[in-house]
Parts: sequence; structure tokens; C-alpha cells
Amino acid sequence: MFETSTCRQLERLATTVEVWWPQILAFLHAGITNAGSEGTNRVIKTVARDAYGFRNPNNQRLRTRCATTRKARGHLNAR
Repeated sequence: MFETSTCRQLERLATTVEVWWPQILAFLHAGITNAGSEGTNRVIKTVARDAYGFRNPNNQRLRTRCATTRKARGHLNAR
């Protein structure tokens, strides 16, 4: 049973790597990822979820802008 389960997991891993291989190869070749934009999108979605029900959409836009520009404004500097 353990060997069958492990074999299925390895097959799934191999399929995943095969499907994503062009993207993996592009990263290995260029060394560039989209992690920054993915992180920004996560922050925007979190702020939007927190602001659900606000009557003024302008406030939600301002909260999103504030949350996504903290680093540029010097609020997230590493210490």
C-alpha cells in the first residue's frame, strides 16, 4: 500500500513538473519571477476583503493604495 501511494505521488509530481517545465526553465534561465506582483495582488485582495461593505468605494481604493505602497513610503524597511 505504501509503495502504491508513493508511486502515485511521484507520478503526480512528474506530471506537474512536466506541465510547468517551460516556466521553470524560463526562471532558471532568466532568474526573474512574478513573486512581487503576486504579493501585491494578495495584499489588494486582503484589503478588499477587509473593506467589504464600505459605503464609499473611494475609501477602499485609498486603503488599497496605502497598503501596497508602504515599502515605497519607508514603512516596511528591514531592520
